[in-house]
Amino acid sequence: MAVVGGILAAFYLVAVAAAMVVYGTGIWPLAVVGSVLLVGVQYKVGKWGALRSVGAEDMPEAQYGTIHRQVEQLSRDMGIEKPDLKVARMGVPNAFAVGRKGAGVVVVSEELIQLLDQDELEGVLAHELAHIANRDVVTMVIGQGIASIVGIAAQFVVLMTGDNDLADFFLAIVVGNLVQFLVMIFVLAISRYREYVADADAKRAIGGGDPLARALEKIQQGNQRAQRSEIDEQVGALCIFGSDRGLLQKLVSTHPPVEERIQRLRS
Repeated sequence: MAVVGGILAAFYLVAVAAAMVVYGTGIWPLAVVGSVLLVGVQYKVGKWGALRSVGAEDMPEAQYGTIHRQVEQLSRDMGIEKPDLKVARMGVPNAFAVGRKGAGVVVVSEELIQLLDQDELEGVLAHELAHIANRDVVTMVIGQGIASIVGIAAQFVVLMTGDNDLADFFLAIVVGNLVQFLVMIFVLAISRYREYVADADAKRAIGGGDPLARALEKIQQGNQRAQRSEIDEQVGALCIFGSDRGLLQKLVSTHPPVEERIQRLRS
C-alpha cells in the first residue's frame, strides 16, 4: 500500500508540475482545488449511481431482523456507526458497500440472502463493514480521481506543445487514455490488496475464516449458474465477488482470485 500509494502520489505531483510548466506557477492552487472538486463529485455521483443502478431499497427491519442485529453487533465490534442497510434484486448472489464511516451503506442482494446460511452471511456482512471501517471506497475514489487528473494533464500537455491541429487533438485523446490506463493499473492493485485486508478483518470479527470461505464458494457457484446479472462494471468493482479469470483480466481486475482468498481465509 505504501509503495503503490507513493507511486500514485508521484503521478499526481508530475501532473501538477506539468500544468505549472505549461500555464505557470500560479496555476497550482487552481489545480489542487480542481482535484478536490473532481474527487468529491466522483464520490457523490458514484455512490448515488451504484445504489440506483441495482434498484437498492431500504431493508425492512421487520422482515430482515437477523441481518440488522448482525450488522449492529459487528459495527460495534469494529468501532463504526451502523450503516444503512439496503436490499436489491441483482440477478446474482452478491453484496457491496459504499460510503464512509458515519455515512456508509451496505447493499445485499435477495439472491445472496436466500443462498447463504446465517454464519456465512455474517462473514459477508463483516467483509463489507470492513471496507467502510477502512475507508476503502474513499481510497479507491481518490485513486480513480488521480488517474483522471493525470490523463487530463497528459492531454493538455500534448495540445499545448503541439500545433493544436486535428492530429494533435486525436493524439491527445490517445495519450491521455494510455496514461490514465497506466495509472489505473496501480489503483486496481490497491483494490485487490484491500479485498485481502477486508477478508482478514472479517475473519477476525467473526472469529474464523471458514464461514466467509464457504460463502465465497457458494457465491462463485451462484454467479456461474446465474443467467443474467443486473450488476454493471462500476458496481462490480464494489462487490464482494469478482469473476475475472485470464492473465490480462487479473492484471486489471478489482478483485484477487477467489481461490486465493479462500485459501488465505482457511490458513
